[in-house]
Amino acid sequence: MAVRPFKISVPQTKIDMLKQKLSLADFPDELESAGWDMGVPLGDIKRLAKAWEKWDWRQAEKRLNQVPQFETDIEVDGFGSLEIHFVYQKSDVPGAIPLLFVHGWPGSFIEVLDILPLLAERNGSDPAFHIVAPSLPNYGFSQGVSKRGFALTQYAETCHKLMLQLGYTEYVTQGGDWGFSVTRFIGILYPEHCKASHVNLVRASVPTWRKNPILALQHSLSPYTEKEKKGLERTAWFRKEGIGYYHEQSTKPQTLAYSLHDSPVGLLAWIFEKLHDWTDGYVWTDDQIFTWISIYQFSRAGPGAAHRIYYEVAHSPSKGQEMYDYIPGVVLGLSYNPHEVCVVPATWGKTLGPVVYEAFNDRGGRHFYASEYPALLARDLKAMFGRKGGAYGVVKGNVGY
Repeated sequence: MAVRPFKISVPQTKIDMLKQKLSLADFPDELESAGWDMGVPLGDIKRLAKAWEKWDWRQAEKRLNQVPQFETDIEVDGFGSLEIHFVYQKSDVPGAIPLLFVHGWPGSFIEVLDILPLLAERNGSDPAFHIVAPSLPNYGFSQGVSKRGFALTQYAETCHKLMLQLGYTEYVTQGGDWGFSVTRFIGILYPEHCKASHVNLVRASVPTWRKNPILALQHSLSPYTEKEKKGLERTAWFRKEGIGYYHEQSTKPQTLAYSLHDSPVGLLAWIFEKLHDWTDGYVWTDDQIFTWISIYQFSRAGPGAAHRIYYEVAHSPSKGQEMYDYIPGVVLGLSYNPHEVCVVPATWGKTLGPVVYEAFNDRGGRHFYASEYPALLARDLKAMFGRKGGAYGVVKGNVGY
């Protein structure tokens, strides 16, 4: 399949329609002393909507187009050919490691941008990386899926075939949010190609005597640290107060899609809430917020299509439970962040596979790890795959496209 250069070029009619809708926005009231516990405050949304109306997408588009982007056709079993958009920065360093970066929701390919300059070059003995960051189907500038049943197996197949198409028969992966789930399935389905994975959302369960007897013994003998107790408290808070979006997106995504497609203010509130709640005091600039959300607003499949992955996974026969199994053939790196939406003890994380790298960060939310703290993610990858790292030499060499 041909790999074609890609430039973002949103039709002016779509930009004009966005501005018109923002200018006509009608806002609800709110209770006295309403705070973030009830959702995005009215004052924040009014200010952001007005600023978004005046903001210049073309300037953001120009900046985004400075990044090397491409598209190609990927044949997905049972779903035909899909046009997939991706960022592809190939390093000039001999022996650079092919890295597949997989975003989640409410993210996009934009999450990879800040780590590109940190990973392409070699500093001393640090490894360098060829970086491939696709827009998942239904996201960004990739084609949407028109048939039901496109779940984790199909997302994994799409990403894997993209790497093969670029000439990488062996590669490594990085992911958070849905990137965690998709890269886990890549490891399950294609362990002879996917040699290592690093994740910054560690989703795992307590070790069991049947599946993980040694870890279960270690778990029973080792009390949780104070940091791990706080992590479990954070996880419990999220499951009680922060998961409403998940239930809606995994049960009635089409109903939600009408509002997100027709109302840019609705889309703004829906995503901005997560940018706030899933970080720990990270200060998003207006330009970052509007660029982030405009990628959804102007996405090829429409702002409501990205949420279908929740429904498809929740209604697949296994509900994606395989992602929590121990994957023996893919070495694993884990980064723990204290304000993530899920923060589990280290013994739980080791149930996922042969862990060769762990990072325990002391501050920050970092659900959007690559955007909030790109230097730390670059540190993790360089340490994991460097000469002293547990994943050193796992990829034997690829020429690439």
